[in-house]
Amino acid sequence: MISRRKALRAGAGFAALATVGAPSILHAQTKTLKITTWGGKWGEVMKATVLPAFEKEFKCTVSADQAFPFLPKLQVSPKNEPIYDVLHANSNEQWNAVVEGLVMDKITAKEVPNIADVYPYAVSDKIVGVTIFTSAIGLGYRTDKGLTKPTSWKDLADPKLAGARGGYLIPVNSLGQAHLMMLGKVYGKGLTDLDAAYKALEALKPIKLVDFTGQMEKMLLSAEVSMGVIHDSGVYRYEGANMQPVDFASPSEGVLALEQVLNVTPGSKVKELAFAYIDYMLRPDVQKQLAEAVWYSPANKKVKLDAKYDAKLLTTPEKVATLIQPDWKWYNARREDIDARVTKILKG
Repeated sequence: MISRRKALRAGAGFAALATVGAPSILHAQTKTLKITTWGGKWGEVMKATVLPAFEKEFKCTVSADQAFPFLPKLQVSPKNEPIYDVLHANSNEQWNAVVEGLVMDKITAKEVPNIADVYPYAVSDKIVGVTIFTSAIGLGYRTDKGLTKPTSWKDLADPKLAGARGGYLIPVNSLGQAHLMMLGKVYGKGLTDLDAAYKALEALKPIKLVDFTGQMEKMLLSAEVSMGVIHDSGVYRYEGANMQPVDFASPSEGVLALEQVLNVTPGSKVKELAFAYIDYMLRPDVQKQLAEAVWYSPANKKVKLDAKYDAKLLTTPEKVATLIQPDWKWYNARREDIDARVTKILKG
């Protein structure tokens, strides 16, 4: 007969063997990719088709955070256990993130093969991570107010637009910050000529200021302003069935780039999946779908858009050449002083 003690030992041994053998009969755990993504029409398309297709192909789950702002959440999460694997943000925030060591500085075609097919701006020295789409920041205007289509950034300063021109609260909006730098280029020696920019900003008063581009869209659509700083997609998306008396103008001095940038966090536990996601977002078919849904210019040179989109978006080397990419690292380093100065100017 076997003793009770031996029986217990034997039982424990069988239990241990069962535990060791368990992984061979269980399904592998599904990986989860944690990303950030915009809301609105972009978010609708992502959640309806783009993300489900990615999950199916890569046999994973995507956890998408649409509750902006994202950077503060990443900043307080542990670097070795980041809240996101992929950060989708504009260039100004990506530069803040890389300076703090929260995202990678560069991603190459080795990690993301489709990078081989992007326009140079998507991986220029003004970019950390990879640009998947860009928009042109220029001037939106009402076509029913007797205005001549603007051809220069200086047209926003036309005395006839006093109180009917729109801009942004510079401390909180990157379009406002980019416009400030553009004023330095147009009225001074270049994008970093802050003295010229401050003087030109003063001359734009009175000007109606908003926090976000969505508010600028509403002001243009309601004719609260007749002309304002805005990105092209914020005007073009109201074409067709939603035809409104607004149009977009690209100033002769060039348009500013509003980039949609993806980057990977160094502490991600699923880096391979994160790179695969960026590569997927750069696929021509995915780029076409999103570009035509929200009027964003695709970064992949191989994308063929339908005629009405191709006519207006940045889809050729010649059009892309009109893009001006601000030096966000330079700007961010001076942001505190700039914020104080512009706040004083616009409140005075």
